[in-house]
Amino acid sequence: MNARKAFLVLLVVFLGFWMFTDPDGLAAAATAGADQTWSLTQQLFTAIIDFVGALS
Repeated sequence: MNARKAFLVLLVVFLGFWMFTDPDGLAAAATAGADQTWSLTQQLFTAIIDFVGALS
């Protein structure tokens, strides 16, 4: 449990440091991550629709 708390603290410190030193880079990374997540979600649902369509 302590390792998990230490990891979360280190993550928050890292993100805070990144926000104050390079806010544009953090915003670009967040945007790219969100775009990639949305793309993967679309691919997943397309695959599910194709699978269900192939069953019937």
